[in-house]
Amino acid sequence: MKLPEWTRFDEEGIIQVKITMAFPLRWVNSYIVPEDEGITVVDPGPHTPAAVENWEQVLAELNWTVKDISRILITHHHPDHYGLAGWLQERSGAPVLMSTRSMQEASYMWGTEGGTDERLIRFFSQHGLPRELSQPMHEHLQGAYREVLPQPEVTCIEEGDKLVMGGRAWDLIMTGGHAPGHLSLYQPESGTMMCGDAVLPQISPNVSLLPGSDPQPFAAYMAGLRKLGQYEVRQAFPGHRHPFLHFKDRTVQLLDHHEARLEQLASLLGEEPRNAYHLCLAMFGDKLTVHQLRFALSETLAHLVELTARGQAEEREDSGGTVYVRR
Repeated sequence: MKLPEWTRFDEEGIIQVKITMAFPLRWVNSYIVPEDEGITVVDPGPHTPAAVENWEQVLAELNWTVKDISRILITHHHPDHYGLAGWLQERSGAPVLMSTRSMQEASYMWGTEGGTDERLIRFFSQHGLPRELSQPMHEHLQGAYREVLPQPEVTCIEEGDKLVMGGRAWDLIMTGGHAPGHLSLYQPESGTMMCGDAVLPQISPNVSLLPGSDPQPFAAYMAGLRKLGQYEVRQAFPGHRHPFLHFKDRTVQLLDHHEARLEQLASLLGEEPRNAYHLCLAMFGDKLTVHQLRFALSETLAHLVELTARGQAEEREDSGGTVYVRR
């Protein structure tokens, strides 16, 4: 069945736009907020032919053109949210807004210096990734890089700033874990939260340990969930799946989920050293695609770092790389 391309939420003044992605996610949510002059676009999606076609179709159906885009707001630097920003900026002239921390992460991951895929593959190899998977992983990462070109010029916004959007003032809330510098937007009078990937209604946001990024992503993500859970939210607009009502309950569910994952991983540790790759397969199974393996291994590493910080695991180096034992 073909997905509907857009849904209007009149009370919140928000239009949800479904931008095509590959299975299993199927789509990423972008949002349009009509302004007195032009429109604000939140998280335009990846730079792919399908996403470009989606935007051309939706803008035409809503009687706008790309020139009506007056501002592009990015919650975080991942390709499925950030990737099309530069392409839209070139055609609209609109400023691209994101947090300083998120801009720094985008520059590190996708900037002109490059080398992100080599750094990540060396990092994974240190933690047990078999040599025969290095080339498939490299090709996968190169595909992600193509989805963020061209790079936009960024105007930085920060937590504590007030952003007027759709004639109302929104609070900017910064969290980490899923992505350093992730911004959620909260409108206190209506209780509306645009939460990007910080809180998702059905799936658990990935929490990754990556070289050169946040050294304690699990702790950052859990702190962010507790922070966001303090807000009175009537309607939440996430980066994936459908808008939802049970925002506070969902933050608690995600906290419980990750603590359970942490306990599961701790139970797999013993006195015999095991590397993160083997622990990842024990956690997530051995039928992972390269795409799935990238995120599963990064999340296993994030949890291992947390277990080490809590004194439940010990990290060691041996001739084969980094390994972990129960402490």
